[in-house]
Amino acid sequence: MEGDAFSFFAITALRLAGHLTAAGDRLAKPSGQTSARWQVLAAARHGDLSVAQIARALGLARQGVQRLTDVLEGEGLISYAGNPQHQRAKLVLLTTEGAARLGAIEIAQARWANELGAALKPAELDAARAVMGTVMQMLEADEASQG
Repeated sequence: MEGDAFSFFAITALRLAGHLTAAGDRLAKPSGQTSARWQVLAAARHGDLSVAQIARALGLARQGVQRLTDVLEGEGLISYAGNPQHQRAKLVLLTTEGAARLGAIEIAQARWANELGAALKPAELDAARAVMGTVMQMLEADEASQG
């Protein structure tokens, strides 16, 4: 049945997400970061996003991202700047030190991805990504219709 196949897909995707988060934590640890903090640093690289916009882009709660940005600011890895679009919603900017840490993580991630990616065909990865993208669009549409 289609429902069973989708349930198995969802369980596998959740297990994969857990493994990817753990791998991200291992990759980010030498730079004193976690995968969640790495994601926020990467988003801050754009320089034109508020905490709320970063949270939406990452699919995380705004409050959680605010806590992360406050910690990262305290460590000198990001800074806040005025937002011409919204007086209270400051923009999150990557500092020079934040960029250096992010760069070190991304170098490690590239090596890791190249090693794992060598075991799979690009077409296989493209097909998997397409299915995941379709499921995400369906879930986002369902969420939008619910509330």
